Amino acid sequence: MNKYLFALAAAALAAWTFVGGGLGASAQAADEKAVKLPAPTVDAMAPAQAGTATAVFAGGCFWGVQAVFQHTDGVLNAVSGYSGGEKATASYEMIGSGRTGHAEAVQITYDPKKISYGKLLQIYFSVAHDPTTLNRQGPDSGTQYRSAVFYKDAEQKKVTESYIAQLDAAKVFPNKIVTQLAPLAAFYPAEAYHQDYATLHPNQPYIARFDLPKIANLKTVMPEVYREKPVLVAQAGK
Repeated sequence: MNKYLFALAAAALAAWTFVGGGLGASAQAADEKAVKLPAPTVDAMAPAQAGTATAVFAGGCFWGVQAVFQHTDGVLNAVSGYSGGEKATASYEMIGSGRTGHAEAVQITYDPKKISYGKLLQIYFSVAHDPTTLNRQGPDSGTQYRSAVFYKDAEQKKVTESYIAQLDAAKVFPNKIVTQLAPLAAFYPAEAYHQDYATLHPNQPYIARFDLPKIANLKTVMPEVYREKPVLVAQAGK
């Protein structure tokens, strides 16, 4: 289901349950639980000098993935966008067909002296999405909502492969991880109205049901990396 259609349906349901006294969207959000995961046994080397690094993750609707990493300490920016397809088809209207090769993705710029690539992976697999559902997250289905890590170099590939193998061997999930691992060819930022969406629209039913619980889970499961005030695209670099 398209998330905009879901939002309309959820709004109608929320209105009905408010009148009828039933369970609304916020109560249902309790079902969104994170999985506590061990830290990666293999991680990226800390840089010798100060600087920034980037990672690109896809895990369903980019609104929630972006919001989780915007609340992560050490992250300097998190931008919603598209990876896996061509520049000509990198638009929300076109990727919605599921035939462009793109996935809704988030490019994370971070300080590797404050947070490691492996720690970002731990958050991604634990809090940001369910890595065991193929081409689906919540009500959203299609290849554009697939779980995918787009690695930029051999080190990111090695750390990701090792962590997936570690988690599968430990059987921390009831099903096998289906996350796609692919080289990063390009990342295309999404339209401006998609940026900072969860922060700007916290009362939107889709955000309340599927995304705010992810932020709450980050605070509960990994309080050592949680930041209360998100770093927003609109403010990054200012």
